[in-house]
Amino acid sequence: MKFKADEIASVIQKEIEDFRGEIRTSEVGRVLEVGDGIARCYGLAAAMAGEMVEFANGVNGLVFNLEENSVGIVILGDYLTIHEGDEVRSTGQLLSVPVGEALLGRVIDPLGNPLDGKGPVLTETRRPLESPAPGIAARQPVKEPLQTGLKAIDSMTPIGRGQRELIIGDRKTGKTAIAVDTILNQKGGDVICVYVACGQRAASVAQVVATLEEYGAMEYTVVVSATSSDPAPLQYIAPYAGAAICEHFMYQGKHTLVVYDDLSKQAQAYRQLSLLMRRPPGREAYPGDIFYCHSRLLERAAKLSDELGGGSMTALPIIETLEGEVSAYIPTNVISITDGQIYLEPDLFFAGVRPAINVGISVSRVGGNAQTKAMKKVAGSLRLDLAAFRELEAFAQLGTELDKATQAQLDRGYRMVELLKQPQFQPMSMADQVISIYAGTNGYFDPIPVNGVSAAEEALHEFIRTRHSDIRDTLAQTGVLDEELERKLRAALDEFFAEYTTAAHQTAAAT
Repeated sequence: MKFKADEIASVIQKEIEDFRGEIRTSEVGRVLEVGDGIARCYGLAAAMAGEMVEFANGVNGLVFNLEENSVGIVILGDYLTIHEGDEVRSTGQLLSVPVGEALLGRVIDPLGNPLDGKGPVLTETRRPLESPAPGIAARQPVKEPLQTGLKAIDSMTPIGRGQRELIIGDRKTGKTAIAVDTILNQKGGDVICVYVACGQRAASVAQVVATLEEYGAMEYTVVVSATSSDPAPLQYIAPYAGAAICEHFMYQGKHTLVVYDDLSKQAQAYRQLSLLMRRPPGREAYPGDIFYCHSRLLERAAKLSDELGGGSMTALPIIETLEGEVSAYIPTNVISITDGQIYLEPDLFFAGVRPAINVGISVSRVGGNAQTKAMKKVAGSLRLDLAAFRELEAFAQLGTELDKATQAQLDRGYRMVELLKQPQFQPMSMADQVISIYAGTNGYFDPIPVNGVSAAEEALHEFIRTRHSDIRDTLAQTGVLDEELERKLRAALDEFFAEYTTAAHQTAAAT
């Protein structure tokens, strides 16, 4: 191969002409001490709180403490390869995460690195992890429902787009199951979901991802994972990364749902970092700003005003209690920030009532505003009826004689509890929920034995779908149960239960 001298000369000449002498400056410091995921450095006099820095081995860090003679940095990665005396450079940038459509269907860590083996995340758009929450003028009231597909929630503690509804309960009471069912129920809708696993076991996260893939929900979902084996700094920033991904879509006028599973683990990670940084401990050894840590995260959930595109971000934070201690520090903090809570009770869970929602403590502060008119109409008295039933049930256990009306109320209560049970990963459409609850509250299930309620409900939905699909379709389209539609529904229910009870009697006689 021969070289052409004139060609080489012309290339060199062009390079010299285009040369621009640029001096790149960056502030450089040295590591004083390192360990337990944090480093103290000197020489970064101009570092800002929340700034991203880079260590000599390529690992990033986050400026956490600004002290008189040194800077406290939390290390976002493997700190075992960083040594005393190593160089650390300031970047002049805030910590950010990649955002955009390219993330849908992916499992990433809180820094945006892929964890699913599907190659790099190809997006040029990034968004800072921390950004100010929308102000008062930038919001509008929560009035559009976000259907969870769970009868007990959509009827009694409804969730609206832009709301923050806390899911709280002891471990192994079905908190994640409610969140996953809500994500599955968005299939075919216009809601983009982000599931943030914070401090969970890697096996649990893998199970959630497998479930979402199995039911085709990963198409519109992003999973941000910081498992219990990841360093505390990653667990601390994971929820903020999830919020940033949602905000990108929200400011484009889209609707999003973010699940923080769970914030008690994030609070523990933040406590660990703060104590290592020698910040003064407060109640239960948590730092004084733990409330701000959660409030600045949850305040980012909002329903934006129409001028800003009307997008929304709905947050479902999860908090784990110990022995049902709702009055502990972190639970009370988060309860005071959110717009309601769904409390899951272990006794109900082990008694087979699933979802194990305690109707007495659970509440939605948005209430009927986040319900369709049809659901509001049929579920209006359901909450009070169930609360009254729980009191009667406790009274009946004393073994006293009950009059007919009280016994009838008890019997109806047992059937309503049975009707509100729902298998996992089987969310129900709004129209089907309205039909079920209408039939239950109007006594159609009263002649059915308690253990046969779920089978009868299944048969009822099949009957409506095949013979009276117009009722279901109208309900789904309008969300209103007017007099005409109610008359049709009553006629259909009369027809079904007459057939069903006759068939049941014939079967019983044959056996």
